[in-house]
Amino acid sequence: MIYADNAATTKMSRAAIDAMLPCMEEQYGNPSSLYSLGQAAKDILEKARADVAAVINADPGEITITSGGSEADNQALRTAVALGKKNGKTHLISTAFEHHAILHTLKALEKEGCTVTLLDVHEDGIVRPEEVEAAIRPDTCLVSIMFANNEIGTIQPIKEIGDICRRHSVLFHTDAVQAVGHVPIDVKADNIDMLSASAHKFHGPKGIGFLYAKKGIRLTNLIEGGAQERGKRAGTENVASAAGMAAALKDTASRMRENAEHMSALRDSIIQGLSLIPHSALNGDARKRLPGNVNFCFEGIEGESLLLLLDDRGICASSGSACTSGSLDPSHVLLAIGSVHDVAHGSLRITIGEDTTAEEADYIVRNVTEVVEYLRGFSPIWRDLESGKAQHIL
Repeated sequence: MIYADNAATTKMSRAAIDAMLPCMEEQYGNPSSLYSLGQAAKDILEKARADVAAVINADPGEITITSGGSEADNQALRTAVALGKKNGKTHLISTAFEHHAILHTLKALEKEGCTVTLLDVHEDGIVRPEEVEAAIRPDTCLVSIMFANNEIGTIQPIKEIGDICRRHSVLFHTDAVQAVGHVPIDVKADNIDMLSASAHKFHGPKGIGFLYAKKGIRLTNLIEGGAQERGKRAGTENVASAAGMAAALKDTASRMRENAEHMSALRDSIIQGLSLIPHSALNGDARKRLPGNVNFCFEGIEGESLLLLLDDRGICASSGSACTSGSLDPSHVLLAIGSVHDVAHGSLRITIGEDTTAEEADYIVRNVTEVVEYLRGFSPIWRDLESGKAQHIL
């Protein structure tokens, strides 16, 4: 089997597993307890917090451990609105191709009286800083722009956007779920006020992540009931998963450059190979993208059939976000960058990892090429396109 869906989730690293086992077998105390077993668990939890903070150049006290990126996104947006309301500021700026954890929260906030501006995204999948600045109003309380898109992998000009927000005294949040551990992040240098991350995207366990919030930002509680996480997230802490998250991130970050070089070379090889398929198109900028992300559209086929046939050949891939895999609608990300419905239905997302080999990359290209040709062979849509009854788009 070739696993090429690392944007959906990653295999847990040995470092993460080794860090978690002692927490389940020996140091299993409640970190809120005063006796030694509980305090030993608390020490593990605080070390994990410090290790996570170090990777993004934050202070340990600026890290709140959450259940993952979606919770962190929700808490960041609701915090910004709560703080903004004190000064009559309830306008939020984001983009049309954010993760649904952002988009659905924004819709909920609109129902609660907030106003939202969703910026258009250009064909290359890159947000323009000048358009962010033009959208800022006197009542803007937050700009939320993802660090790297979860479907097409494009990396955004985060520092430039952070600088703009700082000049206008507007809070800046970034959903960095796909970026943390894979590209360098410095929350201080990039003027990031809040950042969301999820452990299972960088070889940690599922069900845990973190929210970075710059010192001085008082978080709005989503969960009430106890004094854990400085009173900002009630519930007994998941010490084992926190240890696994920190170990995975520390391990991944230590090999970030070599991993990026390896994956970028294979990514470019796959892009070159798939580009030879007639009437195909790479989605998003070819260079300003995550090291392991390849996203293509193939005219005249359905993405679901492509995925099932690739699975028969031992390739695990996807057509977009795993959070919307049950939807029959085309990707909102592809529509946001200008793809038409018929073409967006024929999308394929390949996200390789640091363990992917050159032989596996070649196997992916060869089999995608064969499956696309096979599917087009009995597609009435493709026959109409080839006969001239319909016009090619790609």
